[in-house]
Amino acid sequence: MPSKAESLRPSEPAPQPPEGRTLQGQLPGAPLAPRAGSPPDAPGSESPALACSTPATPSGEDPPARAAPVTPRPPARPRLERALSLDDKGWRRRRFRGSQEDLEARNGTSPSRGSVQSEGPGAPAHSCSPPCLSTSLQEIPKSRGVLGSERGSPSSGGNTLSGVASSSPNLLHRNAAVAGSSPRLPSLLPPRPPPALSLDIASDSLRTANKVDSDLADYKLRAQPLLVRAHSSLGPGRPRSPLACDDCSLRSAKSSFSLLAPIRSKDVRSRSYLEGSLLASGALLGADELARYFPDRYVALFVATWNMQGQKELPPSLDEFLLPAEADYAQDLYVIGVQEGCSDRREWETRLQETLGPHYVLLSSAAHGVLYMSLFIRRDLIWFCSEVECSTVTTRIVSQIKTKGALGVSFTFFGTSFLFITSHFTCKSLAGDGKVAERLLDYTRTVQALALPRNVPDTNPYRSSAADVTTRFDEVFWFGDFNFRLSGGRTAVDTLLCQGLVVDVPALLQHDQLIREMRKGSIFKGFQEPDIHFLPSYKFDIGKDTYDSTSKQRTPSYTDRVLYRSRHKGDICPVSYSSCPGIKTSDHRPVYGLFRVKVRPGRDNIPLAAGKFDRELYLLGIKRRISKEIQRQQALQSQNSSTICSVS
Repeated sequence: MPSKAESLRPSEPAPQPPEGRTLQGQLPGAPLAPRAGSPPDAPGSESPALACSTPATPSGEDPPARAAPVTPRPPARPRLERALSLDDKGWRRRRFRGSQEDLEARNGTSPSRGSVQSEGPGAPAHSCSPPCLSTSLQEIPKSRGVLGSERGSPSSGGNTLSGVASSSPNLLHRNAAVAGSSPRLPSLLPPRPPPALSLDIASDSLRTANKVDSDLADYKLRAQPLLVRAHSSLGPGRPRSPLACDDCSLRSAKSSFSLLAPIRSKDVRSRSYLEGSLLASGALLGADELARYFPDRYVALFVATWNMQGQKELPPSLDEFLLPAEADYAQDLYVIGVQEGCSDRREWETRLQETLGPHYVLLSSAAHGVLYMSLFIRRDLIWFCSEVECSTVTTRIVSQIKTKGALGVSFTFFGTSFLFITSHFTCKSLAGDGKVAERLLDYTRTVQALALPRNVPDTNPYRSSAADVTTRFDEVFWFGDFNFRLSGGRTAVDTLLCQGLVVDVPALLQHDQLIREMRKGSIFKGFQEPDIHFLPSYKFDIGKDTYDSTSKQRTPSYTDRVLYRSRHKGDICPVSYSSCPGIKTSDHRPVYGLFRVKVRPGRDNIPLAAGKFDRELYLLGIKRRISKEIQRQQALQSQNSSTICSVS
């Protein structure tokens, strides 16, 4: 290929740029350069600019006077060259990102002259080229050979503008001195790095509204600011995931704006999800996997208890129960305990699956007589659970139907062990507030007889006790119908309930037997209960909002409770604790609690559940949900068609 010197022959003269192109830009604060032929600035002027034209351009006429050619040499101090030279990468990144070469090299998209992306945040709109250069810097780096002068090798075209621009400003000063011009070129770059670029600029509206520069790193962040999943149950309690937005790259798993945790291809190739590494860094239950799903290491938990009184009829809707209005987002894990459950247990679980929808699966289901417990978990979290173990305790041996007792279910999620116990303690006698001693005995039998865990190892055996099952797990939730009443009689309780529009709940709790026994330390040692702000959940007339109006006149009480205990202080944070007054098919109102529980990473030294769940129940619940939706749409269509009147 011909060299650059041969390409500029006298027979093919290069077109002379117009006089107006000698000034294509000006740095902020620098004065304009004088036109050709005009006298230079006064000697006392500050920061004079150098008037430049295209030198060494062949023309038909010989110039009357010509300066001796000067060959550019590398600067004596490379440190000054790195600080003050026209750094190609620096200029491209700061001011010239909209050039054709830059867009093709970095993004692979079509070039766009005057693109908003070329304007760095905070840069002035008119700064498109350095001052006093007749050719734009966007056209200077035609080849890598010209940029070689920055590394210390002189360019072959030393008398051309490219050679002058790629060399140190000191060489430009010497060229100006030889040509007999007094002005000197000011520094083109600041002596220290510029401040951090801000994103608050006026061009953001152009980026999103006009759909320009869609490949910009912050375009999707500004175009869709609402697509951020708040992981908290009642609001944005968790920080947004760092994987939500990133540069567009085919090699990066973080390139798409997805609410799901990315799946590494190496995990798909090598990981069996049945067993993993004992090392914390490569374990399936390790810190890396935990950070992908829970950056703040808190899981949202729903725990509920309901005495169904053996009623066959189920509520028409369970939305108020499982999806309360005060919760902005669904929880990660649902645990529902039932006492005196309905005769068709499968129908009850199908209704739960239908209400929660396709995002949840039944991880485990256990029963002890009419005590039911169901664990629903998000589908993408089933791989991080151990085997689910269960154990039962019968506290009323006389009855053939196990109506009183306890049912415990335990498993390990990542590196945190969970224990859920639902109980139905002994009822009170009809004559007075007795049976407290029997309930205390039911509690003692339960903590001693529940044989958990079995195959799943204890996460901290040094802090466990053989006489108390609740000490063998990190997080324990005990809920059910404990049958503790409000002492003082029906008349005293009715007086507090009928004082006004707002019921004095703290005054009612002063008569609560469970709170009194917990303060003594005789029951539920180490357990806590969220603050109660709802009315007593027992005993209502079925289908009504009035308390017992029969001849027995049972005292309204807080029999249905949710308690929790944590091995590490502060791991469980109660978010909400309430009842469901809209569900009236039983004499008890369902009581639920929303919690945020801290989860720690673990190791794959436990038997994993390997993604097992009740697939038949899942399909049955989803099909029923779809059929009900189709029926609802048909009802709406028939209703709309019946309201149309025709006039004959």
